[in-house]
Amino acid sequence: MATIYSACSGTAFLSPTIFHNKGFSFIAKVPPLHLKKPIHAKSLTSFETDISVPQAVQTFWQWLQKEGVVSNKTLVKPSMVPEGLGLVAVKDVSRNEVVLQVPKRLWINPDAVAASEIGSLCSGLKPWLSVALFLIRERSRDDSVWKHYFGVLPQETDSTIYWSEEELLELQGTQLLNTTVNVKEYVQNEFVRLEKEIILPNKKLFPTITLDDFSWAFGILRSRAFSRLRNENLVIIPLADFINHSAKVTTQDHAYEVKGAAGFFSRDYLFSLRSPLSLKAGDQVYIQYDLNKSNAELALDYGFIEPNADRNAYTLTLQISESDPFFDDKLDIAESNGFGKTAYFDIFFNRPLPTGLLTYLRLVALGGTDAFLLESLFRNSIWDHLQLPVSRDNEELICRVVREACKSALSGYHTTIEEDNKLKETNLDSRLAIAVGVREGEKKVLQQIDEIFKEKELELDQLAYYQERRLKDLGLCGEAGEIIGGDLEKFF
Repeated sequence: MATIYSACSGTAFLSPTIFHNKGFSFIAKVPPLHLKKPIHAKSLTSFETDISVPQAVQTFWQWLQKEGVVSNKTLVKPSMVPEGLGLVAVKDVSRNEVVLQVPKRLWINPDAVAASEIGSLCSGLKPWLSVALFLIRERSRDDSVWKHYFGVLPQETDSTIYWSEEELLELQGTQLLNTTVNVKEYVQNEFVRLEKEIILPNKKLFPTITLDDFSWAFGILRSRAFSRLRNENLVIIPLADFINHSAKVTTQDHAYEVKGAAGFFSRDYLFSLRSPLSLKAGDQVYIQYDLNKSNAELALDYGFIEPNADRNAYTLTLQISESDPFFDDKLDIAESNGFGKTAYFDIFFNRPLPTGLLTYLRLVALGGTDAFLLESLFRNSIWDHLQLPVSRDNEELICRVVREACKSALSGYHTTIEEDNKLKETNLDSRLAIAVGVREGEKKVLQQIDEIFKEKELELDQLAYYQERRLKDLGLCGEAGEIIGGDLEKFF
């Protein structure tokens, strides 16, 4: 991402930065989704007639039957689909109809960790760390309740955290590459700390755990855990996590929920999954993973991207430099308006610039003869003033710096958009397709940003700036911008 620092004596400069930690997820990727050819409903009623389903999946299903989670009335079953493993409707399903329910006793979450032998050791850890250790430990146990579930989990996905060095070279110049490298470093540092403080001092409770094991658990949590549930921010739901994502689902509402249960499961809570679409028997069940994630974020978390260009994004990072002579004043103004020393703005393809971007840019670049606006007299009104052009110098500066940032970022890619387009016409493997899609998407967003500020540069002479607006408010300036008269010094 590009970092723009505040102006000092009327100048500004661009510098690269390498990590935007947003809950340690960032950037996106998602390959085109194609609905599978309809499967005959007859083949879905029994795994014996569906030879495409691996034995481990059949064993997992039998375990779910013994646990009372599924029966011949369950509306879905696992099946091999273009994405790998997914859930397919056994019969016609209505929109918002519940297709499966899983009781809390089979969830993997911090409560399950707390109730286990390692619960006391993990009580002071971040929730995801405790669940990661629990996953690794349970996977190694022959008597684990979830033994058959672990048998169907993948060793890795196409998430960029699993890519080889050679594969990562295809992401050269992208923000996704920087994020991936930093996420992997973050995971390694957390593992080293856990190994020293928890794992090695308690060898009787933990198997031999490697960094690869820990990275596996991290990837499982990133790609399969559900959040935004009632009182549950991190939970893995066996079977429900088989459901795949589709861009055709345009809402996240009511796809899944937690509710109290009566009857067979007594007072247990149930995870309830609904189909957001009407389905015919044989159709795959889909949900929307996250409407707000960029393609880069999808690539990092799940190992896919969407063909939808509106998922492409680029993050501009703006920062008030500590060497700025007006640093304290600018920081106070930023913090008073919900920002800080550093501000991140995610810019998506074909969308307007984020709210606050231009305002923060003008603040960062403020200096010279415009510095009077930083005086305490204007403290309560300056943010409103900055929402409109301050002066030609200020507006010209932000246009120049942003355009230079875009050109610098674009020079870091090893391919052009035209070359990426030609590659997309060939038969690419899944990871190269992700790399090509992400880097092409970032470049298109950078070109869009550059074009926006190029147009602003062309409009500089037509804009109304602060002093002109102020004169008009006082009746001292005509509609054409001519000064009517009077002692102007006292008004500024």
